[in-house]
Amino acid sequence: MSNCAIVGINWGDEGKGRMVDLLTEKFDVVVRFQGGGNAGHTVINDRGKFALHLLPSGIFRDGVVNILGNGVALDPENLWAEMKDIMDKGVEISPKNLKISNRASLLLPWHRELDGLEEQRLADKKYGSTKQGIAPFYSDKYQKKTILAGELFYPEEMKSHLANLLEWKNLTLTKVYGAKPYTMEDLEKWIGEYCEKIKPYVCDTAEFLAESEKSGKKILFEAQLGSLRDIDFGIYPYTTSSNTLAAYAPIGAGVPFMKINEVVGVVKAYSTCVGEGPFVCEMFGDEAETLRKEGAEYGAKTGRPRRVGPVDIVATRYGVELQGATDIALTKLDVLSYMDKIPVCTKYIVNGKETERFPFNTELDQAEPVIEYMDGWKCDISGIRNWEDLPKQAKDYVTYIEKNIGCRIKYVSVGAKREEIIIRNV
Repeated sequence: MSNCAIVGINWGDEGKGRMVDLLTEKFDVVVRFQGGGNAGHTVINDRGKFALHLLPSGIFRDGVVNILGNGVALDPENLWAEMKDIMDKGVEISPKNLKISNRASLLLPWHRELDGLEEQRLADKKYGSTKQGIAPFYSDKYQKKTILAGELFYPEEMKSHLANLLEWKNLTLTKVYGAKPYTMEDLEKWIGEYCEKIKPYVCDTAEFLAESEKSGKKILFEAQLGSLRDIDFGIYPYTTSSNTLAAYAPIGAGVPFMKINEVVGVVKAYSTCVGEGPFVCEMFGDEAETLRKEGAEYGAKTGRPRRVGPVDIVATRYGVELQGATDIALTKLDVLSYMDKIPVCTKYIVNGKETERFPFNTELDQAEPVIEYMDGWKCDISGIRNWEDLPKQAKDYVTYIEKNIGCRIKYVSVGAKREEIIIRNV
């Protein structure tokens, strides 16, 4: 592999962390290029089980350098808590294997508070935010009202900058939401408790990445969430506030001139969705609850139950196109082993007509799924490591998805552990 992006094809929670942890064996650098601490990447390896929210999933590999790019919503408080938790479990983290872009904007304390206040105001029209401050953060970033991580090295200038932001932000907090204002003392305490701890990791990561590529290093770009949560091309407004697509990876990493040679899109063998918004293939009742329990489908960040459904060919094909995927990793195939018949959403009905194209956002609420069924295999496949050893029904299911989404499925995950994978020679 040369430079590669690992991205989500659907609504997020597809198992990207699991694939990054697996594939980083072949890479020298892993870069998180967008998003923040509002979603989790679950990794299970010889060190234990981890739910990462900001740290790149390559942090467990010896010799791999992990980078938080300028496109990330850098939350010093949550990042430090995550780093400390990982280090307490015996994983080494130092400025040698973790670097933070000096151009990454800091997610400030008021961003999380504003997130919760706005969801409260929206009431039954809420977007399903995880209340980690992501939308307020990106809003402020594009209004040019954030602090860059590199400003930590210029304390007097940063203090003046913060004072200006403080005056402006307190107007919103007090006048719009009736909330308590922040003081400079609040911010100085926050900087001392959290920002100073991550400061040794802040550097010019763009220069490091450029030099790494020149010296022949292989770089892996790790995305958060999936295609359908992209701010421009997802199920707006029930999206995240950043670009989740591989095309954005070099920009969010700080190296817009860099080329990506491979895009591994991650697809779950069935569908899951966290939060509000249209989810055409959604299951309900006992059928949904059984699948949720079999797949342990509860959010890594929030713990809330995920909405579940059959694999959605329409949405997945759309996600593959958006990401420009060259290969697919199909995860959690083993979860479906209990089913006699496996449902597949093959088309949508929109305005009384069948369609294989993903509709415009306004039409999604009225869209209905067309469900077909395939034979199940009814046996444990978690110990299988070779494609040829899979039951015929399981192979038929994989190749059916492959044919209909228009992208080869190279990786088939049959369990959460690093080694529970089948690599197809296709």
